[in-house]
Amino acid sequence: MPPQIVVRDLAELLHATPTEIIRHLIKHHIFASINQVVDYEQAALVARDLGFEPTPQVFSPTSASLQRGALPTSAVLEAARDDKDTVPIPPVVTIMGHVDHGKTTLLDMIRKTRVAAEEAGGITQHIGAYQVEVKGKKITFLDTPGHEAFTAMRARGAQVTHIAVIVVAADDGVMPQTREAIDHARAANVPIIIAINKIDKPTANPELVKQQLAEIGVIVEDYGGDTVCVPISARTGAGIDELLEMILLVAEMQDLRANPNRPAVGVVIEAKLEKNTGPMATILVQEGTLKMGDHIVVGPLAGKVRAMFNDRGKRIQKAPPSTPVSILGLPEVPQPGDRLEVVPDERTAKQRAAEIAEQRRAESSLPGHVSLDTLYMQMQEGKTKELNIVLKGDVQGTVEAIKNALLKLGEEKIKLHLIHEGVGNITETDVHLAAASGAIIIGFNVKADNAALRQAQKEGVEIRYYDVIYQLIEDIEAALKGLLEPTYHEVVEGHAEVLQLFRSGKNTVIAGCRVTDGKITRTSQVRVLRNGTKVHESRVASLRRGKDDVREVAAGYECGMIIEGFSNVQVGDIIEAFRQEKD
Repeated sequence: MPPQIVVRDLAELLHATPTEIIRHLIKHHIFASINQVVDYEQAALVARDLGFEPTPQVFSPTSASLQRGALPTSAVLEAARDDKDTVPIPPVVTIMGHVDHGKTTLLDMIRKTRVAAEEAGGITQHIGAYQVEVKGKKITFLDTPGHEAFTAMRARGAQVTHIAVIVVAADDGVMPQTREAIDHARAANVPIIIAINKIDKPTANPELVKQQLAEIGVIVEDYGGDTVCVPISARTGAGIDELLEMILLVAEMQDLRANPNRPAVGVVIEAKLEKNTGPMATILVQEGTLKMGDHIVVGPLAGKVRAMFNDRGKRIQKAPPSTPVSILGLPEVPQPGDRLEVVPDERTAKQRAAEIAEQRRAESSLPGHVSLDTLYMQMQEGKTKELNIVLKGDVQGTVEAIKNALLKLGEEKIKLHLIHEGVGNITETDVHLAAASGAIIIGFNVKADNAALRQAQKEGVEIRYYDVIYQLIEDIEAALKGLLEPTYHEVVEGHAEVLQLFRSGKNTVIAGCRVTDGKITRTSQVRVLRNGTKVHESRVASLRRGKDDVREVAAGYECGMIIEGFSNVQVGDIIEAFRQEKD
């Protein structure tokens, strides 16, 4: 049986009527309606009442990761190329760049000239994305300027952007955030268009910008490269038409296609709780067509499309691929980056949502992120073929020296890839990039701010600090060769004294204990001490209070304990519980 199941489905599974199932649930003091979801433990009680022997259904981490976020853009395009019913779709564009270089002004100018002009009342509703029309073709803009939002969505598995427009001010040149934005776009394998803004200013120097871009590996077409570069003025509107045409040209070269005739698949761009209408989510449809009345699964939530609005606040009945819409009909506010999928009916929606919730719980307990300690093991298992690094240092000269030394490392089986380097403390943005790219963060003579530390812990990103270059290089080299051993220290959790022994079967001895200090948990490692000398070390195999299995027993309480692989326990023995923590 699955981890959670609708009562109606449980009745089908057990060849009983829903009324019978509800009656048995009430017998166990569980009150649920025919469309309510019950968990495995509750369903198992009913199954046993009806003469079945239930076992839990196991989900693989692979399927869990597939359900975690929306389809990456590349996966959608790849699937579309093999489908005969595909049609060209509008490109999805994100605008990024340094603060004050004109990202928001550019978006406002495009919106004012291309959207508001089409409708007398202007835009009535901001939904985080909108479409414009250029020469009969549409372009979808994600109205989330800045690479933080772009990468935060990638970190959740939702890469939806087809093209990244990097805005660089002609009077200011390439700045740290410009480099960050370019690194984020490169890490996502998204085509880049450079928009050199503020060309109307007397201090503008577009040629200097092109030279600075060349120094960081972005060679524009004027210099013989393949990166499209358009001079614009977001304030006056100069060059905007040319920029839009170039976006369409780059999109045409990508051959963006999708099938509008299948059930919709999409991604949550943003979501909020409205006072009058309840949870509202902005969805970007990637495949298929989303229609009014569709039953949907959005991450671990099941719902039905009860109302749908376009980017101008008008009610619509359907949304084809690359169309942003805001929808009503979800029970809670979903997370940005959650995958939306249309399913046949309400029952399927609830069951699929319950499965995804369980998959996420299972996945969160799996150590999935790369670290220097586990790198070689993952490499041997074929899980990783490159080590991605985000490098932050105190001064530019040191960063360059470390970068040059690192790029000489690597071997045939695993490549070392420096996806971003910069000067200054480790920030939340660095952690987002590392999480989205499966990278580790190396800090040289710098530290991580509190927000970055919290985010790193949440995302499972490893941060390593160094103040000696050769030690840093040695650690990376050792990790690549599988020589780096993780270091641990022991934390004692508690002690229990054996007061009485009970036999269960031929070889099993249950130790009746009282916890004298700390606590004993079901997952504890334990050692048996007799007159101060260790006689055995293993794990807790079973922990009970009375007839109930328990997760932990605190100081002052009594419990029954079976120690894995050890039956020679004696009255008076002290059982010491401990755990190993990585340094």
